[in-house]
Amino acid sequence: MNIGEKDIGGTGPSGTRTAGTGCNVIDATGLRRSYGTTGRRAKSQKSFEAVRGIDFSVGQGELFALLGTNGAGKTSTVELLEGLAAPSAGRVRVLGHDPFTERRKVRPRIGVMLQEGGFPTELTPAETLRMWAGCTSGARPVDEALSSVGLMRRRDVRVKQLSGGERRRLDLALALLGRPEVLFLDEPTTGLDTEARHETWKLVRELRDSGTTIVLTTHYLEEAEELADRLAIMHNGQIAAAGQVMDVVAAHPSHISFELPAGFHLGDLPALEGLGVTGHDIAGRTVRLRTDELQRTATGVLVWARDKGIELRGLDVRSASLEEAFLEIAKGLEKA
Repeated sequence: MNIGEKDIGGTGPSGTRTAGTGCNVIDATGLRRSYGTTGRRAKSQKSFEAVRGIDFSVGQGELFALLGTNGAGKTSTVELLEGLAAPSAGRVRVLGHDPFTERRKVRPRIGVMLQEGGFPTELTPAETLRMWAGCTSGARPVDEALSSVGLMRRRDVRVKQLSGGERRRLDLALALLGRPEVLFLDEPTTGLDTEARHETWKLVRELRDSGTTIVLTTHYLEEAEELADRLAIMHNGQIAAAGQVMDVVAAHPSHISFELPAGFHLGDLPALEGLGVTGHDIAGRTVRLRTDELQRTATGVLVWARDKGIELRGLDVRSASLEEAFLEIAKGLEKA
């Protein structure tokens, strides 16, 4: 049975599916996580709420990216999904089960790639995988796992001799060893060069296309833009924006920038409102226009330049990117 054919759900007493094709594999409702509120010194500790009542779901075969600046609450959220801790409040279900109280039912069906694996440095990658396979239900062959992440030629060198990027590949091989139905990837391409990063992206896409549900946390916004079906941007423990990548990006303006020739000023341009411009900045002779109607604005600016017989040096016309959307959201929240 290949990954795409796996039965991801159980059945309830009435025979109804608890999770499966067309259902959510992950559901989080009113999820909260606090620190510093338990133990003998609880009364003297000031509690900190890292996750503040968030709601989201992830469907089967979907790649969901969880983004945010350091301290936004991403890691605290993912640890709840992985069953490493119980939520302070709210409800989380993975494959139809509580990942903390029903860990035995969930753990064999998920794979986790941590930011750092902590391997025994004297073992080889092949030995590391064989050791891990002894603790994994239905583990795939060691060489198959190594080959999937491009480590076959390094299978018999010691882990301490691997580069940082190669260790990340070994992390991923371990996460894939049990043929997981749900895969958690925490900064999967940190330390990889450009070629290795794109190879990892290809593998992740293949896993998603075969039916694996993937939750990705990454600081590489290009990575999220390339891979994610949907995403959520966290800030101060809450979800500040969520949806399909194109929708999150489309909610933010495109940009046109150029250098005004000598003798021309901003007021010489056609009426900015008439061009669909929603805002502008000027630094020296460089003008930067924000617009929600990129084609209309670009056409208006270029026709004006043609009619004036001038060249717009440094012309840059671009749609909004996820990076720009992320920065705009973060900037707006910091001001709030």
